[in-house]
Amino acid sequence: MSSTKRKTLDGTIHELKVGTNHVTQLQNDQSLPFRPKNEASPSSKDSEPPPGQTLTGKQEHYLKRELLSGQVVYEISELASTTALQRFGAPFRSEFGEIAPVDSDLPILRYIFVHHVRNFPFLDQAREKEFWQDKLQVFLESFAGKHISSSEDRLEETKRRKLAMKAQKLVELMMVSGIPTASGYEERIRFSELEVVDRGANEQGLLVNAPEGNSINGWDVNVAGVRTTSVKRTEFLIRVKQEDQPDIYVGRRYGEFSKLHKRLRTELPGKVLAPLPRKNKSHTTSTFLSAGGDDDASSVSSVSTQNTQATGPDEGSSFRHLMGRGHSRSASAQSRSPRASGDFSKVVLYREDQRVSLRAFLRTFLQNPQIAESKAMQEFLTGHPVKLNEEEMNDIEKRKTMDENRIEEQKRFYEIARERARELDIYMERFRRDIVERNGLTRLFKEIKDKERIADLSVEYQKFAEWLRIEVAATIYHVFLAEDNSPELLAQAKRIHSMIPYAALKQVIRFANPAAVMSGVLDLFLAQPFGTRSLAQRIFGLALNDGIKSFQKSIDSLMLEINDPILCEKLKRFCNADEDTKNEIRSEAVSEDIDLIVAILRSEKFAPDLTPQQIGTVFNAFVAWNNAVENIDEEMKQGAQLFAYLKQLLKMYTRQRDKAQMLSVIEEPVTLHLFRDLFTIFYEPLVRVYKSANVYNSVTDFASFADDMFSVLTTAQRQDVSADPNQTVQSFIDLCARHQDKFYKFVHEVHIHDNGLFTQLMGWLEGILEFLRHGPKGGKLDMNALFQGAVDVGNINKQSAIAEINALIKWQGERKKWHQDKTRQKMAADSTSSPNGGPTPPGSATFRTSDFGLNEADVADLQDDEDSDEDEEDEQDDADPIAGERKRRAKQADRLRRTAGEPLKPDVSELVGMREGFLAMLRMVLAD
Repeated sequence: MSSTKRKTLDGTIHELKVGTNHVTQLQNDQSLPFRPKNEASPSSKDSEPPPGQTLTGKQEHYLKRELLSGQVVYEISELASTTALQRFGAPFRSEFGEIAPVDSDLPILRYIFVHHVRNFPFLDQAREKEFWQDKLQVFLESFAGKHISSSEDRLEETKRRKLAMKAQKLVELMMVSGIPTASGYEERIRFSELEVVDRGANEQGLLVNAPEGNSINGWDVNVAGVRTTSVKRTEFLIRVKQEDQPDIYVGRRYGEFSKLHKRLRTELPGKVLAPLPRKNKSHTTSTFLSAGGDDDASSVSSVSTQNTQATGPDEGSSFRHLMGRGHSRSASAQSRSPRASGDFSKVVLYREDQRVSLRAFLRTFLQNPQIAESKAMQEFLTGHPVKLNEEEMNDIEKRKTMDENRIEEQKRFYEIARERARELDIYMERFRRDIVERNGLTRLFKEIKDKERIADLSVEYQKFAEWLRIEVAATIYHVFLAEDNSPELLAQAKRIHSMIPYAALKQVIRFANPAAVMSGVLDLFLAQPFGTRSLAQRIFGLALNDGIKSFQKSIDSLMLEINDPILCEKLKRFCNADEDTKNEIRSEAVSEDIDLIVAILRSEKFAPDLTPQQIGTVFNAFVAWNNAVENIDEEMKQGAQLFAYLKQLLKMYTRQRDKAQMLSVIEEPVTLHLFRDLFTIFYEPLVRVYKSANVYNSVTDFASFADDMFSVLTTAQRQDVSADPNQTVQSFIDLCARHQDKFYKFVHEVHIHDNGLFTQLMGWLEGILEFLRHGPKGGKLDMNALFQGAVDVGNINKQSAIAEINALIKWQGERKKWHQDKTRQKMAADSTSSPNGGPTPPGSATFRTSDFGLNEADVADLQDDEDSDEDEEDEQDDADPIAGERKRRAKQADRLRRTAGEPLKPDVSELVGMREGFLAMLRMVLAD
């Protein structure tokens, strides 16, 4: 590659960003200080292996990925076993004696634990026997032995299941990116051209604030205007549009929004709902630029300058209570803004902040499909539409213009802030390279520890501080001014700030001994006088017992509805059976394609046996259940109620047992001992740092910053749309500049009194980065030798194995293309739905995943996997089990629809023969 081309690519880097929702890949980037390990040139031939090799670069990589993925899935699933830690190796004990690293049954998790968990600052001081073996191992084995119900038991994704899936993907990403192959030819799939489709988070923020064109779950809603219907009665006019239907307007008072909130709580019990914005009667005075013509239609600013007295009880008189009208030429506004080429009209928009906060409230609710489809929301948005008079239409137009101006100002703010950040690009590139080089983080924090002021730092670090000022300024603006719910957040923050007694808090922190206080509190909660239960155990036990009693009430009511004690008893015995018996029944249900309820009730493992009449009743109920779920038929629904009650009863029994098992875990002595040890390990070192660093001085510094920030925000909030965005940007940057030295002093003081804690933390982080960049010290995976060895001993057939690897490569390529097309379609839909192009946040292209050793193609694959596995939010228990089952099946159908056309992973059978040899090689590589 020529230097000219390299320079072009390097220039492109500054325009790319790596976001959390879409990762772009730069092809063959030679300018990176750390080129991805073993990344072959894209000019290498895919069809023929390099000289002396059995596999091509792509075949090596995707064989390694497939075998690593299978091992990671196995190890994560094995964590649920009571014997997992005994097969782990040191520091955990085993009945077979000490297990050497090369004999560990879980080499990947063992490596991560030894190198990145056990040596984490704080935990590195924990004793092997007293903490790891006698407390943590005992606790985890006890918890695994309780067999808390899984996703399959509940027909829903449990939090543990989701956490396990996330952990599996991250561990797989870490291993695939971190462990290199020995040949040096490893290569990923690449597209010759990647169309960068990357819209920043702020753009989405601008989209959701747009007055129209933002359809959410079938509803395009805007709180468009405000009117008075009688004295002291204000209505918010909501424009509602559904697909293929005309716009309608409904009028709703603030109290009706509150009633909607209460109705949703009743209709969707257990659903966590966002709070209703507080009532806000403030108004907004805005200056509109007049086009200079006499036609009102030509400019929304062409407001009448006549006397504002009431004109009598005509149709539009109520509107005049809302609009205070005055006309003035704003010389200062003209001098501040290049747009000042005509007259300015000041218009008072009554309850404008309340309007936009209620719009944010509605749109947040509509993001949830369950709420969007609820009867309460349907009636609220469509019931009793109103016709608007001319005055109300004018008000809506003014507020629409206000929305558009607000969005335009936000765009200009971000553009100016981004332009200022871009001026720092050359320094930020140096800073980036300094950080990603060996021990870069340690050098950064050593600089902070040694230098007392920002002005004493090296030039790159000073420029980094300047870049941070712009970032923080943009964040404050975005959170407290740019969003629809920003007025509500700002008011809430001001209330909290006014309630905190900073002076008293400073003195308490200064003179109190937090270590002694927390130790005393811990003794109070964990002490077990005369061997009785501790206060903490009683508190947790009380909460869990309340849950158990609540489930029992539901169980009692369901048993009355079922009216057959034998059926209920068999379900209860299944829930309390050992795990092997449960798994056998589940396997029968899956293999015979019948419902688990049927498999349990017909089983002879749970006495007593059913009579022929009971068997017929259950079978008829099962048939009616399926018919009722698939066909909305009231007659069938009545026959299906018995089966619905049985399914609900099994779920209640399962959850009640889970609560009881958790209660037994809480009451075990080892739980309290583990909690105390964890507290001692993590809390006491932090308290020592906090005490020696005189943190109390920072309390007043924070109070001063909050006062100053709210003052700047209030000033910016009062400015009209003719204000100069450059001055607005500068005011927020100046805010950060005024307080940066105090913040730096706090960080500096903490570092010089940390007793080496932060140095250890940086060393720990750099240990992870070192693994990702250069792999484990134990060596590399020789995939060619592994493959040839498996062929030589007859474990695999060479042609069949090569065919499977090529099928995997083809599948990965097709899947990448499918996900790219889906992403492009989604982004195109977003762009067509919003007339406003969104700005990129300033400074967003500073770091890339490849800087830290993570190959960007591997990160993109992880994102593709998450997109494929993504589920809707779990629904709460439905009062109607049949309706709940319909929703569950509809969700499954929707998931199938969303993944329609996604390439299916090919069957892998021949490569299974390589797993034993691969595991032996992996153990050797990870044994250090």
